[in-house]
Amino acid sequence: MTTQVVILAAGMGSRLGRSLPKPLTVLADGRSIMGQQMDNIRSAFGQSAAITVVVGYKLEHIIEAFPDVSFVYNEQYDTTNTSKSLMRALRASSTGGVLWMNGDVVFDPEALTRAKEAIQREQSFVSVNTSSVSDEEVKYTTTAEGYIKALSKTVVGGLGEAVGINYISRADKATLLRHLTRVNDQDYFERGLELAIEQDNLLIEPVDISDLYAVEIDFAEDLERANLFV
Repeated sequence: MTTQVVILAAGMGSRLGRSLPKPLTVLADGRSIMGQQMDNIRSAFGQSAAITVVVGYKLEHIIEAFPDVSFVYNEQYDTTNTSKSLMRALRASSTGGVLWMNGDVVFDPEALTRAKEAIQREQSFVSVNTSSVSDEEVKYTTTAEGYIKALSKTVVGGLGEAVGINYISRADKATLLRHLTRVNDQDYFERGLELAIEQDNLLIEPVDISDLYAVEIDFAEDLERANLFV
């Protein structure tokens, strides 16, 4: 089975203060952030994984670095957020579910190995870390049945944080795409998931990877922390 994987890498990443797109930031082991992601994807799903990268800011550098994958262009990268990048990727995807991740996350390869079980069940999910609940991160709560109930940076009483690795099943993809089309340009893709849960009772499972490392690189201190793991 070919697994479709999307990496969202269109943003400018200005907070890190680098001239190149943030996913090309070099880690302590010599790989870029996206290079580490590519290695993790191939390790979990093999060479047949169909990888698509959503590009925008200085896209030529990413295309040159990874010429063997597919690309989707978010021409409004400077005025839209991840909801519209994911929208474009889902529109361009083939039949079947889609695994996606933010292009600035450095994570343990085991995170995707663990995700495979839910993908094989065709269960939509959000990977989460229950050991941290920061005000600046996307937080979540669950229903009595254990599915995601609320998912945003403004969640009160969050049980943990979303780490930026997610899956939408074949059956749920059209519903999520409809909501991504409707949300505001500046919304994160989590808003589309939240509306699909609220309005269409979409069942999104939290996949706990709290025992594994996953670091979203926004600032220099995040990069220093990520370099302790790779």
